[in-house]
Amino acid sequence: MARKTDFTPDEWALIRKSPLYATLVVVAAEPNGPLGVMKEMFSVAKFIAETKMKAGTNGIVTDLAAELSTKEGAQAARPEGIQGKSPDDARQLALAELKKVGELVDSKGGADAAGFKEWLREVSTRVAEASKEGGFFGIGGTLVSAKEQQALADAASALGLAKA
Repeated sequence: MARKTDFTPDEWALIRKSPLYATLVVVAAEPNGPLGVMKEMFSVAKFIAETKMKAGTNGIVTDLAAELSTKEGAQAARPEGIQGKSPDDARQLALAELKKVGELVDSKGGADAAGFKEWLREVSTRVAEASKEGGFFGIGGTLVSAKEQQALADAASALGLAKA
């Protein structure tokens, strides 16, 4: 089982930020106003808390969820270099970082690599499903827009995952 200690501090810093990169890919694909973004970010926090509560068999996910559940871990997980970028530029940066994460866990994560990448796919999916796109005050619209569906496919591809 791969654990935090199997990675260098710089490698772990990249892994620590990966759930927010997975989030950013979807959020930047179709920004949904402050309320929508808040719902999407809350969905990530809720998913991480759910993950921590379950006794997992994936060491990377277990260690990461435990760390992100602390104030210090959450602060250290904030992606750098996205402020002032357009949504598309931020999305491209996040995809590039997810590609690095996928390659890193493939090389050092052993049997836990695939499960960790699937966990990141679930992060993105939860974000996409957290808030309806379009419509008016939550009436109408779609749960996962075409742009978000493309963002999910792009994130999966960057991680080296087959389409779901």
